[in-house]
Amino acid sequence: MTTTTDFVLNVSGVSKRFGGLQALSGVALKIGRGQVYGLIGPNGAGKTTFFNVLTGLYTPDAGSFELGGQAYKPQAVHQVAKAGIARTFQNIRLFAEMSALENVMVGRHVRSQSGIFGAIFRTSGFKAEEAAIAKRAQELLDYVGIGHMAEFKARTLSYGDQRRLEIARALATDPQLIALDEPAAGMNATEKVVLRELIDRIRNDGRTILLIEHDVKLVMGLCDRVTVLDYGKQIAEGTPAEVQRNEKVIEAYLGAHAAH
Repeated sequence: MTTTTDFVLNVSGVSKRFGGLQALSGVALKIGRGQVYGLIGPNGAGKTTFFNVLTGLYTPDAGSFELGGQAYKPQAVHQVAKAGIARTFQNIRLFAEMSALENVMVGRHVRSQSGIFGAIFRTSGFKAEEAAIAKRAQELLDYVGIGHMAEFKARTLSYGDQRRLEIARALATDPQLIALDEPAAGMNATEKVVLRELIDRIRNDGRTILLIEHDVKLVMGLCDRVTVLDYGKQIAEGTPAEVQRNEKVIEAYLGAHAAH
């Protein structure tokens, strides 16, 4: 029997309104451990709104939220990060003048223990923890394939490498769930291949990923399960093959050619 603890994320009844616009209406997701789960839909379907609710940027009007079997309230970004959700953004948000290593260290500080006293007085505990954070940050840069760029300023990295840096920073928080918002946006074909290999590697290492992506081919080739939104409502959920055959999805998003 499947229990709630078999799901990293279990949310239901998620709704959000902006004035007269019902951006989300009763959305529900269950993401199993070690899955790559896709969230797709046409522009304006509510995908990014759902991400923003899930990660504390927006407060939902309704909904229940469980992460790793524990209830959580998505009311503030830092609380959501501590609960165990890390995200990247459609528009890259790095500290441009900081090095790649420093960017990842910022992510790791979510799990730091020294506190403000240790930082001000540079206690031995603080120094030891900083050294451990720097070591872990370097390991994560190596993991995503840009370890040799540790001292480069973030703004000097190529677009694809900046995307990988964002993923390294997300991984630095030791998340239960990594939420990737349009990670392939703006990438060329070669960069997409590298991205897919990285997401596969993260999954194979036991991580769980929620993926918003416009590249339907990437989603269908990578995801274990997919949910489709249209006008803030869930119109389909299932395996990629099931979703591609769904008449509502074909009509709303994929186009009739997808059925053939």
